[in-house]
Amino acid sequence: MTQLVTFGETMLRLSPPNGERLETADQFDAGIGGAESNVAVAAAQLGVDAVWLSKLPDSPLGRRVARELRGHGVRTGVTWDDSEDARLGTYYLEYGGAPRGTKVVYDRANAAITTVMPGELPVEAIQGASVFHTTGITPALSGATAETTAALLETAAEAGTTCSFDVNYRSKLWSPEEARETYESLFDHVDVLFVPERDATTVFGYEGSAVEIAHGIGTDYDFETVVLTRGEAGSLALHGGELHEQGTLPADTIDAIGTGDAFVGGFLSRRIHGGDVDECLAYAAGAAALKRTVTGDVAVLTHRELVEVLDDERGDISR
Repeated sequence: MTQLVTFGETMLRLSPPNGERLETADQFDAGIGGAESNVAVAAAQLGVDAVWLSKLPDSPLGRRVARELRGHGVRTGVTWDDSEDARLGTYYLEYGGAPRGTKVVYDRANAAITTVMPGELPVEAIQGASVFHTTGITPALSGATAETTAALLETAAEAGTTCSFDVNYRSKLWSPEEARETYESLFDHVDVLFVPERDATTVFGYEGSAVEIAHGIGTDYDFETVVLTRGEAGSLALHGGELHEQGTLPADTIDAIGTGDAFVGGFLSRRIHGGDVDECLAYAAGAAALKRTVTGDVAVLTHRELVEVLDDERGDISR
């Protein structure tokens, strides 16, 4: 039985070895990455039956994406674009320490997903799922992806499927004003909102303490659950009028990219398996910590590892 369905773009990721620059490197490590597929992978690693929906070019690169996701236990509901100019979005990641920092260069314009329409996707998977999840990145890609995101959220809501949305604002895609207008048009169908504290301020204009921001969002938009992520300060969730807090867990950071997606995947996996909000936050923090120890976008982890991490923090939490 399908438990989690996600929808969004997955790109090819190319990275020079640590310490090398994009302009001088003569070799690159290849992988894949996309917010919604990263969430699906993390949840699948934790025992969730997960499906990722998207549109890919019918090309070696498109087939690589589908193959890698299936290798991580995620089923794919993909429409294949066989046109000659169909392409897969690509991004280049250059690692760098202080003072330079890590840099990302995107090449995602006119990717196959920018033409996706609702009728091209197997929406029946959403109608039978426990949770449907997408992010604020996807509707920013094109008019078609915005229309499809809205249609899929409506389909999920009508079927009684819990709708999860991660704001995940990207300033390279659109302005805060454009993002807010689109997000608010989707919120009527959203039950669980994940929002970084910085996005709550930048996009929605909330100020004050994390508690005040969470209460403000929950009151203004009437979400079932609001999960506010705060980087090193941890996270908090507002659910049923009650506040729940969770700190970050210690981790050696090998690669921070995808940490937020692993957090969401951990939270949703525990929710799907019947955990309370405190358990969901703990799972989220544990998955995020484990992700930071792995190179690449996706969280390659096991339930046993997560339980061992959490046992040190708050006692055994088993499925």
